[in-house]
Amino acid sequence: MYRFLLTRQWVILTLVALALIPAFVWLGFWQLHRHEQRVDRNELISRSLAAPVVPMDELSSVGAGPDPADRFRPVSATGVYDAGHEVLTRSRTGPNDEVGYLVQTPLIRDDGTAVLVNRGWVPAGGDVTVAPEVPAPPAGEVTVTGRLMVDETTGNTGIKDRPGLPDRMVMLVNSEQRAAELGTPMLGGFIDLTDSSPADEAEGAPLPRDEPDHTGIGAHFAYAIQWWIFAAGVPAGWIILLRRELHDQAAEAKKRPATPDPATGPEPKTPATAGTAG
Repeated sequence: MYRFLLTRQWVILTLVALALIPAFVWLGFWQLHRHEQRVDRNELISRSLAAPVVPMDELSSVGAGPDPADRFRPVSATGVYDAGHEVLTRSRTGPNDEVGYLVQTPLIRDDGTAVLVNRGWVPAGGDVTVAPEVPAPPAGEVTVTGRLMVDETTGNTGIKDRPGLPDRMVMLVNSEQRAAELGTPMLGGFIDLTDSSPADEAEGAPLPRDEPDHTGIGAHFAYAIQWWIFAAGVPAGWIILLRRELHDQAAEAKKRPATPDPATGPEPKTPATAGTAG
């Protein structure tokens, strides 16, 4: 009855089903881990943003970036902007998903060390190979406040750091790169500017980046449940197909004429009764 399971069609179907079950289970756990990571990130951002403002050098040092657990903490730094070494980070979106640049400006402190400040976003000009005009930062001593961020790398952003870019343009916000170019020791990580004293009130000044979203968790948990339902549905579907095949075979067997038993031979015919002589 079950010999059909050894046919090519059913062997392939069974092997595919056996492969799909663990694959769907793995995809479910992958989505669950993404859900947990999103929840952890939201909790980190919420906790960090609620922390009091501290000097950046309490959480970072020269040649050593901040602990990832300190991301988004409010920090401050005081110094003088070095506009001559300002660079623009390419391919960053602003309001209404408009493409533009992040403005990175080193802040030189009294002790000779520097802090990298992301002053905010500016729109791209008509020619993306030419840096747009950016209003100069406030002159003289400035105290900046913002969110502490870890250096961007290809590994943690997925952005490829390409050489040969137009003058004053870079792909990543990275204090190590800027320190090497500036030739000045720089605290690891950078400040996402939220406020400064004196304030940057120049027309067309960079727009500070919005506070990171820490409320939404996405649909990862729902996707995890969905994949596990798919995993449970595979054997259920296989069983349904098996029962349908058995049903079709039984129906086909009823349509076929009965086959004589070879051991007994065909049933003998009853001879016709001879007529009575008149």
